[in-house]
Amino acid sequence: MKIYTRTGDGGETSLLGGGRVPKDDIRVSAYGDVDEINAAIGVARATAPADFADALLAAIQRDLFALGGALATPERDRLPDSQRAKLVVPGERIAALEQVMDAAEGELAPLRAFVLPGGSAKAGALHVARAVCRRAERAVVRLSHQQPVPAQIIVYLNRLSDLLFVLARQANRLAGHPDVTW
Repeated sequence: MKIYTRTGDGGETSLLGGGRVPKDDIRVSAYGDVDEINAAIGVARATAPADFADALLAAIQRDLFALGGALATPERDRLPDSQRAKLVVPGERIAALEQVMDAAEGELAPLRAFVLPGGSAKAGALHVARAVCRRAERAVVRLSHQQPVPAQIIVYLNRLSDLLFVLARQANRLAGHPDVTW
């Protein structure tokens, strides 16, 4: 099977469950930004130390595939139940992100100022992922003003950007880099 299909050469793409839209459609932008978070997290995972939060970040990448799939499927009822089930991120996943944040914040100095992105390579990569996540969240909110979007997707992205910030601070702490504040 070839990776290219030529079906997008005219500037359109297919949605899951059927239908075609222009590649600059607001829905495509939203799930494209979610895909970009996934890639940014992949870069963070590839950055030393490799074991820092790797299992958590891998689980988040799987969640992001589900969110992207949900965003790419405006007509979920057209999918078989087995496919539809893959497009749901359970509420427990949001609670799990919050638990990780709470535990990590207990190990960090309290925030008293804005933190400049940077420090260790791992922290820098996590800060980039956080910024991309915020952009994706804005794109999904923009989409939600025009078309139905499961509210849980916005909540997940909001929580994820907070978690990525906390993980960046924790990566710096573990690497011996103090937070640089503004």
